[in-house]
Amino acid sequence: MKAAVFTGQGAQFSGMGKELYENSPVAREYFEKANDILGFRITDIMFNGSDEELKQTKVTQPAVFLHSVISAIAQGEEFAPDMVAGHSLGEISALTAAGALTFEDGLKLVYKRALAMQMACEAEPSTMAAIIGLEESIVENVCSQINEEGDIVVAANYNCPGQIVISGSIEGVNRACEKLKEAGAKRALPLNVSGAFHSPLMQPAKEELEKAIESTEFHTPRCPVYQNVDAMPHSAPQEIKENLIAQLTAPVRWTATITRMINDGAEEFAEFGPGCVQQGLIKKIKAAIKA
Repeated sequence: MKAAVFTGQGAQFSGMGKELYENSPVAREYFEKANDILGFRITDIMFNGSDEELKQTKVTQPAVFLHSVISAIAQGEEFAPDMVAGHSLGEISALTAAGALTFEDGLKLVYKRALAMQMACEAEPSTMAAIIGLEESIVENVCSQINEEGDIVVAANYNCPGQIVISGSIEGVNRACEKLKEAGAKRALPLNVSGAFHSPLMQPAKEELEKAIESTEFHTPRCPVYQNVDAMPHSAPQEIKENLIAQLTAPVRWTATITRMINDGAEEFAEFGPGCVQQGLIKKIKAAIKA
């Protein structure tokens, strides 16, 4: 069985999508449609913008979504996976590519998500860090201890065995990094992000996004969508909506998601979006799988 996975925020780069735009009339049509929907030429930023411009959440999220979804659309009938999943932001890309959302609704939802998250980031300075080389339980225990002491920090992304991203207040993440290094982490790397995604600090954004999701029509996808919050396959529109709302403050259970897809028969993974981050993670989760 074939699986399609969609990348998340952080894989963006200047020039992303330019080759697709230039070589595919179908892709060009969708990129131009996106410019019209957003009310500004996001393609100009994607193709020629600086890293600083691309790093803004309100630009990054629609840019990564467009690269991911249009890459799938440009394949035409060749895009026919048996199951899909997306990492964080990539979940909306997966839902759109699988037909649960129209292209227009998917893009509008991503842009509303990006603006809401940017506002939450600006309201309270916060950050994230990647912890390399520790078991999940150790990371969780240290985060729990720091939370009890009054600073906010949680395990946010379970990316692959030995790689967990933590998220929270600047003080909470800094304290956790020190304690986790003392506990044996090989590395504790601060991430170049604008806020604490998948943490309680995203609650204001979650409330905004909930309104947008509830007012958007979702359809039954063409194949099961494995969602971040529970790593389970979903096809019922209302379940998909509820999980998508919960996702903003809940951890991305990517290791469990990929493992479940493999257990359900996935033998080959195709990645859609800028870069090849997910291929690397999938190899670490299951070395023998084709990605």
